[in-house]
Amino acid sequence: MAGNTFGNLFKLSTFGESHGVAIGGVLDGCPPGLELDMEAIQNELERRKPGQSAIVTQRKEPDTVEFLSGIFEGKTTGTPIGFAIRNTNQKPGDYTHIKDSYRPSHADYVYDQKYGVRDYRGGGRSSARETASRVVAGAIAKQFLSHIKINAFVSQVGDLKLSKDYKDLDFSLIESNPVRCPDPETASKMESYIKEVRKAGDTIGGIITCVIQNVPIGLGEPVFNKLHAELGKAMLSINAVKGFEYGSGFEGIKMKGSEHNDQYNPDGSTKTNYSGGIQGGISNGMDIYFNVAFKPVATVIQPYDTIDKDGNKVTTKGKGRHDPCVVPRAVPIVEAMAALVLADYALLHRTINL
Repeated sequence: MAGNTFGNLFKLSTFGESHGVAIGGVLDGCPPGLELDMEAIQNELERRKPGQSAIVTQRKEPDTVEFLSGIFEGKTTGTPIGFAIRNTNQKPGDYTHIKDSYRPSHADYVYDQKYGVRDYRGGGRSSARETASRVVAGAIAKQFLSHIKINAFVSQVGDLKLSKDYKDLDFSLIESNPVRCPDPETASKMESYIKEVRKAGDTIGGIITCVIQNVPIGLGEPVFNKLHAELGKAMLSINAVKGFEYGSGFEGIKMKGSEHNDQYNPDGSTKTNYSGGIQGGISNGMDIYFNVAFKPVATVIQPYDTIDKDGNKVTTKGKGRHDPCVVPRAVPIVEAMAALVLADYALLHRTINL
């Protein structure tokens, strides 16, 4: 199956299915001599793993990463870094009811039509569990980019929206609540709402905002490999993502050019940052910020109509362990994908600035 590799020089290939033996990846292109903080890598997985609070899926997986290659005495060797995460809490029986039918808005039908076979156990390869491998690689990328700060947080759940500008937020509060919203009052409302939705057997979507600071000038490649284009691709590759906007985004259409233009300061910085830290597809040294929209999780614990593999109409009901709202657990995934993009572009930048 094509499409399992991301990146140009800092390159990640992932493998595994939701209820298979293990998931994992191979990270190639990481420079040698990088001393890795293994605890920090595991901590990133802890942020993504299931069962961490009452508002996420209750699947219990320790998500412990095992490194197989590319690291010697705590440092990268420059060779491919292989790693695996064992699936220890498999319950394939939760999915036997969809063995011969297709869940609405899932990848079931298209996988079956494209490949002629599908792993129905939790969606197999199409499951969001694959993103755990991205988090491992992203954690390594973060350490390679130690001078760059990447902070993502939940800014909206349903109609509940964080009204504060990111510059007025204390990012140290992101991990202070299960929603991962850095405003305690808004986070409390979001948490209550997610619990209500879950009790009704339903799901809700949301938005994750990501802010990247201390980015050097010059990351990004013309013409088709613009930095924001690659960030958009990275985010849209995450399960359940339906939209991406950076800088002023869609709100920018309400402004006139004279208002929207970022005027320069003598040092090359800009008075405003509607460009979102990227101009001409290249980072300009200002903060990069963007929003990622996640749809409501497709599996609802309610009866629904669908079709079976023979095209017959059937009625079934969602079962298993699922997130009522995916955004709290997706925060480290967004950060990981942003880190992978920046690490890749940092290496690309080196090739023309020796």
